[in-house]
Amino acid sequence: MLGAFAVGRRVGRHSVVDVAWGIGFVLVAGVSLLTATADRGRALLLFVLVAVWGVRLAAHIHRRSRGGGEDPRYDRLLSRAPGSRDAYALRMVYLLQGALVWLISLPVQVSAHASGPLGGVAAAGAALWLFGFLFEAVGDAQLRRFKTDPANRGRIMDRGLWAWTRHPNYFGDACVWWGLFLVASGSWWVLVTLPAPLVMTFLLTRGSGQRLLDEHMAGRPGWAEYARRTSAFVPLPPRRRTR
Repeated sequence: MLGAFAVGRRVGRHSVVDVAWGIGFVLVAGVSLLTATADRGRALLLFVLVAVWGVRLAAHIHRRSRGGGEDPRYDRLLSRAPGSRDAYALRMVYLLQGALVWLISLPVQVSAHASGPLGGVAAAGAALWLFGFLFEAVGDAQLRRFKTDPANRGRIMDRGLWAWTRHPNYFGDACVWWGLFLVASGSWWVLVTLPAPLVMTFLLTRGSGQRLLDEHMAGRPGWAEYARRTSAFVPLPPRRRTR
């Protein structure tokens, strides 16, 4: 995160931390694998799953934000800086997200030192991870194609997975981390890390995810009708359009 802060200062855009977010989890999973004292097979599986998720997410965010300006979320946050915007960004963006990476990845870290064979729970977790990963990746790809079509300028994306949930990427993300928690749960010790996926789910729904994006989109034409007929988070069949 300190490296990301240096890059953010240099380019004048602190939203680069969003790229570092996924990479941070990959680094934690890599260190956990290298220092594992218990089930190295589980640690290797977790590293692969985290790496696939983290690298895809970082590449997607980098491609999406390349050539753009500061993210409006960070603009609003840094506008409240009592002094230096950079110092405030270091505390409230980079170091805070670094602490969250450590907290949320606790199941991966603890499982590297808690013995227990891979079994049915791990298989269920891997299946949930795969579902969430595909849901998130497909949702991101659908939105990217929608935005690249000039005919859709100013329109609300309400097709594909986005017709079933307003945030398929966030819902998929939550499934990924609950799946990783299950894969890591080869020992009772890992159960003490249950707050990790709960915190991630809270961030995606009430923290910097769904809530802030809904507030940002609220004034756009067509958003109110889209929000009325589309589930906020968990995918559900869309409601009928009003006449």
